[in-house]
Amino acid sequence: MSRFTRRHFVAALAAAPVLARARSTEPRVLTFNHLHTGERLEVEYFSAGRYLPDALDEVNRLLRDFRTGDVGAMDPALLDLLHALRSRTGSRKPYEIISGYRSPATNRMLHERSNGVATKSLHMSGQAIDIRVADVPLASLRQAALTLQRGGVGYYPGSNFVHVDTGRVRAW
Repeated sequence: MSRFTRRHFVAALAAAPVLARARSTEPRVLTFNHLHTGERLEVEYFSAGRYLPDALDEVNRLLRDFRTGDVGAMDPALLDLLHALRSRTGSRKPYEIISGYRSPATNRMLHERSNGVATKSLHMSGQAIDIRVADVPLASLRQAALTLQRGGVGYYPGSNFVHVDTGRVRAW
């Protein structure tokens, strides 16, 4: 490695933590359209290096169990996953929400109707969401989620949605 190249390499290494810190404080915004309630939300949920409690409350309310009205606490890491997914796909459309938080009663009822619903679904702990976006083909959304390697990815082309969660990395 030449001296000139080595110097630039060392300078880049020294700057990396500063650049990473700068990126980690940039505002994060998500836009949602809940297909079952008709509600829409555009929210900045992270700014100046911290999650914004009032914004998280708005997200929790929007992503509530629409069948019972129960509000759960959504995992901020799930929101970060959605933010990264938006960046990965280049989407400019809102996330269309099929299912966010699910109460245990709703999950039990859905499980009784379908073997595709897990008895210990991460929806019940606010760690899962079923989504699609109008400007990204479903298969491309799935592939982008898989490349992030941030949790589970379920593909449901017959029902027109992708499931993402912050559990262990897996796919179905």
